[in-house]
Amino acid sequence: MAKISAQMVKELRERTGAGMLDCKAALEENEGNVESAVDSLRKKGLAKAAKKAGRVAAEGLIGVALAPAKGVVVEVNSETDFVPRNDHFQGLVKMIAHAALKAGPSVDAILAAPAGSVTIGDAITSAIATIGENISLRRAAVLAAKQGVVSSYVHNQVSEGLGKIGVLVSLESAGKSDELLALGRKLAMHVAATNPQALDSSGLDPAVVSRERDVLAEKFKTQGKPANVIEKIVESGLKTFYKEVCLLDQPYVHDPAKSVAQSIKDAEKTVGAPIVVAGFVRYALGEGIEKPAEDA
Repeated sequence: MAKISAQMVKELRERTGAGMLDCKAALEENEGNVESAVDSLRKKGLAKAAKKAGRVAAEGLIGVALAPAKGVVVEVNSETDFVPRNDHFQGLVKMIAHAALKAGPSVDAILAAPAGSVTIGDAITSAIATIGENISLRRAAVLAAKQGVVSSYVHNQVSEGLGKIGVLVSLESAGKSDELLALGRKLAMHVAATNPQALDSSGLDPAVVSRERDVLAEKFKTQGKPANVIEKIVESGLKTFYKEVCLLDQPYVHDPAKSVAQSIKDAEKTVGAPIVVAGFVRYALGEGIEKPAEDA
């Protein structure tokens, strides 16, 4: 039997998009002949994944998985909105999310993580061949709490932990975990609805703040306001801007008369300890992906 090297398997995988184990088996069946192995994989329908790899995948699902004091959110894309209704695809996304709990947020690490006798990457390639569309793991994020909880919320949920928007919120507190989880879920719902850019003003991109400052200053400069007055108006305008884009400054969707920070402070009485929002992540399906224009 011909000796099958790792380089041969790698080359065949790159050419066909088939799984590593499938490539190795095809090479063994064809005595190391790469061209024959390609034909073999094509006949089995395993090579068609490569042809679909270049197609834009902007549909799919956001998946969320939780462990004690830890949570992950992943985005797995498909080409059409029919695929997210597929049980096979839904199971794949759940498997990827749970793999990310151990592998961490690196896409490469998740793809290399075990999924039974194969890897997550192999499972995705197999799903492409079965479902007939390009499927890709686009991104992943992990949140953890040193002492506290990580809560989640999934919007437009199609199955447990799967939907169009997924949010994680990490709360640090020594208080009652059940009360913290409930508060965290409400905060996650708030984040899903308002899409804050940062936790507070210190977390905003300085370029974003600078641009907003310049816009406000120019607006009142054209009105002929003196420089000292403009400076005060700009600072006031920035506070309004922070209320729009910073989580803790936003009006709380569950009680708009209070800010999120005030509502968290009030919740400390029920929780029985101080609460700190350690972080949040919000994934919306397909955000930032450019879809090709439809042919006229």
